[in-house]
Amino acid sequence: MIAELENMPDISFIDGITLTGLEDMMVKAYEEKFEEITGDPLTLERADPMTILLYACAVVIFQAYLYIDRAGKVNLLKYTYGGFLDNVGTFKGITRLPASAASVMLRFTISEVQGSATSIPAGTRATPDGSIYFETAEYAEIPAGDEYIDVPATCATAGAVGNGFAPGEINTLSDPLPYIDEVTNVDTSSGGADAESDDDMKERVFIAPSRYSVAGPHDAYLYWIKSYNASIADAQITSDDDAVVQICFIMDDGTIPGAGVIAGLQAYLEDAEIRPLTDHVVVSAPTPQDYAINMTYYINSSDSVKAVTIQNQVADAIAGYIKWQGEKISRDINPSELTKRVISAGAKRVEISSPVFTVVPTGCVAKVSSQTVTYGGLEND
Repeated sequence: MIAELENMPDISFIDGITLTGLEDMMVKAYEEKFEEITGDPLTLERADPMTILLYACAVVIFQAYLYIDRAGKVNLLKYTYGGFLDNVGTFKGITRLPASAASVMLRFTISEVQGSATSIPAGTRATPDGSIYFETAEYAEIPAGDEYIDVPATCATAGAVGNGFAPGEINTLSDPLPYIDEVTNVDTSSGGADAESDDDMKERVFIAPSRYSVAGPHDAYLYWIKSYNASIADAQITSDDDAVVQICFIMDDGTIPGAGVIAGLQAYLEDAEIRPLTDHVVVSAPTPQDYAINMTYYINSSDSVKAVTIQNQVADAIAGYIKWQGEKISRDINPSELTKRVISAGAKRVEISSPVFTVVPTGCVAKVSSQTVTYGGLEND
């Protein structure tokens, strides 16, 4: 959840009542009413049959209170979810983004140079494994005298399942073509996204008013970028020159966007309904700034019984740090964050020789190049 919503004050439509508070209130009301009617004071003990009956009724009544509380909260952006969020979004004209297909650039290579153009029909399929297929998005042809041509393709299955196929992995032509000897992807497939998550949709609903200014202000560009693809995690929007808007972005799994996603976003933002006529938009991927992890950590001897568990937790903490470090553009490389996470995972202390604190400039994103993690053993507390 974005910070603006996270920092909104918590509210209760039932004045914060708890089950215990409701039980006490019902018992007190019964005692007071009994004395009012009979004239005799009454104190119900916890094991009294009437107390048990009142407690049983309180459980059912408290469930109704919770439904009332939820009925109020699902109308507020901070608390709403699922179908309730879909309905809240319609107040600002926002609908949930459906799953989108990954894209990639396929290179078709001819077996022998021809004297005439060689056609590659739209919809020609290639696969990395026989279960996931990529289809060419448009008709293309290898000109006479040329050996190959690069053609954009999209995954036939929408969702993140089409992401992450490295160059050379999509190498089997499913629809044989005359003279075509080889097909392979020249970049990593990316841009596939499952249906938009609640948190991502909440962010778009929150910044939706910015779109009324078209894509001129920072938040307006951010809104349209997020609307293009649900798997875009972060975008940096800058303008060093008059009317030139530089946009770089990163995907939610920390990967650098491929050429297909970059070209798609570029075309999307060129729409006259989005881009001010005076803006020249340049979309690009961030430049990776490599860093290495080289560290040794130790565990308290008093924690020896759970040493293996702590080691696993430390491994998860390091993986979480790598993800955190690379999910925001221009996020400085911060070893203090790594130390905090490893200590929180149960380590006694940690010695980090790399990374060192490094300022990540505009348009760059930190990416781990190698990691050497050594468990130094148990130490006295």
